[in-house]
Amino acid sequence: MATTATSLTAFTAPPATSATAAHTAPADHSAPAPRLRVSTAYELPGDRVYPEGIAADPCSGRLYAGSFETGAVYRMTPGHRVAETFLPAGTDGRHTANGLKADRAGRLWVTDSTKGVFVYDLRTRRLLARFDVTGNDPFFVNDLVLTPDGSAHVTDSVRNVVYRVTPAQLARAQATGGRGRLVTRFDLAEAVPPPTDEVPYALNGIAAGPGGRYLVTVDMTGGGLYRLDPVTGKVSRVRLHGADLRNADGLETAGDRLWVVHNTDNALSRWRLNHDGTEARQEARASDPGLQIPTTLVRERGTLFVVRSQFDKGGPMGPGTPQTPFTIAAVRGL
Repeated sequence: MATTATSLTAFTAPPATSATAAHTAPADHSAPAPRLRVSTAYELPGDRVYPEGIAADPCSGRLYAGSFETGAVYRMTPGHRVAETFLPAGTDGRHTANGLKADRAGRLWVTDSTKGVFVYDLRTRRLLARFDVTGNDPFFVNDLVLTPDGSAHVTDSVRNVVYRVTPAQLARAQATGGRGRLVTRFDLAEAVPPPTDEVPYALNGIAAGPGGRYLVTVDMTGGGLYRLDPVTGKVSRVRLHGADLRNADGLETAGDRLWVVHNTDNALSRWRLNHDGTEARQEARASDPGLQIPTTLVRERGTLFVVRSQFDKGGPMGPGTPQTPFTIAAVRGL
């Protein structure tokens, strides 16, 4: 999976297909683009970080970021500009850290695209459990979201499925040696456009609607958004108004609002979901080169904290020299 890992976020989608256009309203350019206010919130130590994921601890207010390049995880504390290393590179055999989420039980969930999901104790930094992908087919474990019932839902960008880890599965893994396996909850292989040799990736970011009544996940290559029903397991396409979601990476929700990172576009967009998550309308979109190939975001205290990956500066997107230190941006105005 090394080749796969180096090209996933770097992919730029092809022109929209007729299938995409049929589900997406024409772009609305009547409203002026908002002016983003981008500043540096935190610095990450190291010259090969290439960060990708970010999480907010709902109890302490601290942020955590993961390194795509090494698997290290960094902890950021409000009032302190420079982050500390929380989990060193290579911890527990991980050599990448993609999606991150922290829960109210004091646990940090970290995805490794080549292995699965690792769960850590935020207080002791101890590995509590890990869940591995099974089967011989190629896979790429990407992003995850936690729902109010304590479950984690995890996207696989190659198999185009969403795995689920329930509290019962976590407890069972902890009681039996700390190992478990990822089980598919949603299969989107027939819903998203079929993969090709040139474009083997689709699912990327995932987020939860109000109260966890539904989930939404994005097809970064086809530009579609999909609604997942946690109760029935049903998958349906969200009707988009105003634009599509090509090159979409991380997602963040608050109530009926959805924020989206568009990585290779150096852009952020904001959407309004209807009451049941079956439709979404783009309210605003803005780009800024200072986002430095953003991969995901988290919203805290009215501010968007955005990961600046710099994947195009000697990382998975091509040769070059990154600007160091790597940073997390604070973005306002969207």
